[in-house]
Amino acid sequence: MSNLWSAPYRSTGINTTISIPGSKSLTNRYLILSALANSESIIHAPLYSRDSQLMIAGLKSLGIEINQIQSSDPSVPDLLIKPGQMFGPAGIDVGNAGTVMRFLPPVSAFAKGLINFDGDPRSHERPVGPVIKAMEDLGILVNHNNQYRLPITINASGKVLGGKVEIDATNSSQFVSALMLIGARCENGLEIINIATTTPSLPHIDMTINCLADYGIKVESGEGSWKISQQEFKGIEKTIEPDLSNAAPFLAAAIITNGIITIRHWPKNTSQAGDKLREIFSQMGAEIELTDSGLTVTGTGKIKGIEIDLHEVGELTPSIAALASLASTPSHLKNIGHLRLHETDRLSALATEINALGGEVIEEKDNLIINPKPLRSGIFHTYDDHRMATAGAMLGLTIKDIQVENIETTKKTLPDFVGLWQSILN
Repeated sequence: MSNLWSAPYRSTGINTTISIPGSKSLTNRYLILSALANSESIIHAPLYSRDSQLMIAGLKSLGIEINQIQSSDPSVPDLLIKPGQMFGPAGIDVGNAGTVMRFLPPVSAFAKGLINFDGDPRSHERPVGPVIKAMEDLGILVNHNNQYRLPITINASGKVLGGKVEIDATNSSQFVSALMLIGARCENGLEIINIATTTPSLPHIDMTINCLADYGIKVESGEGSWKISQQEFKGIEKTIEPDLSNAAPFLAAAIITNGIITIRHWPKNTSQAGDKLREIFSQMGAEIELTDSGLTVTGTGKIKGIEIDLHEVGELTPSIAALASLASTPSHLKNIGHLRLHETDRLSALATEINALGGEVIEEKDNLIINPKPLRSGIFHTYDDHRMATAGAMLGLTIKDIQVENIETTKKTLPDFVGLWQSILN
């Protein structure tokens, strides 16, 4: 195989300070809201990765003007977004980006003309049906060949009446966020009723509410419901927080190597799911300190297993599973069945790859049970999933001759993972 990357091995503790690029979740939300605003916005320190570039390209194809402008960091230009009337025909490539495939279709309803959405083969398998159904209930014309999956074509009229709409967000909180983002542009506002008995990644809904508030949009929250009246989006100037979920493998590197790492600019208050790493890695044996300089994680020479419900922070699972496979006691990662519908079936992928290296991961419908065993060298397959790739890199720190297949998939949310990973080992 020509696309194998030899994961660096480290026999001594790292000791370094790094900066993590901006949050993908925040960048893509602010891009959409800036496109819907009544005046221009400037986004500082945005993420430049495959997912964010797909979002930018999609908005540009609808007629939104987005330009790079000079910033304090020449390597990360600011973005100037000038909103305007959106129009078709347009073809939008969603890649395998959940925020693009779920957030942009409702936004495109405010264009005029035919808007086609398609993406990577995996995008045809990932759930978008609840968003399509909600759009149809709102009177938006969507051609999906009765499949309620990509590819789809939207016959956009330039307006959405709004009103009350039900959605089943069992498989993703993004279904709710997708509607919330357009609520204030609907002529009658929008009331969203979530009919799911359980919804994963709820902090991401809070993130959407916080982002809307930055643009002057108020959301009335109830028990599984959200009401947004018709309001004007006000253009803003905003700095994107570092992507705290992308920080997970770097923080874990300090634990694995019995070293120290500091992540600059870790926010004191945030809605990002990755902030839970402070609590989780502390339970797994690390020393954690948050100061004005950033978040510092220090390895103690011990990695403890953990029993934890990850339903609301499922994106952290691959990093936690990799660390748990190196622990001294078993771990039980619970209520993460929704991860089967992410970039790949993450439960199956993690069990398959860790077990292939000599581990013992028991895969249940919604859980992973990890009984640590001595691991050996081998190939760690990624299934085109960026978080699988970083999990493989973590294992390579302590197991010689681990080869990670398709490490380039990390570009989905982290543009130069390999370079940043190498920098912490120098």
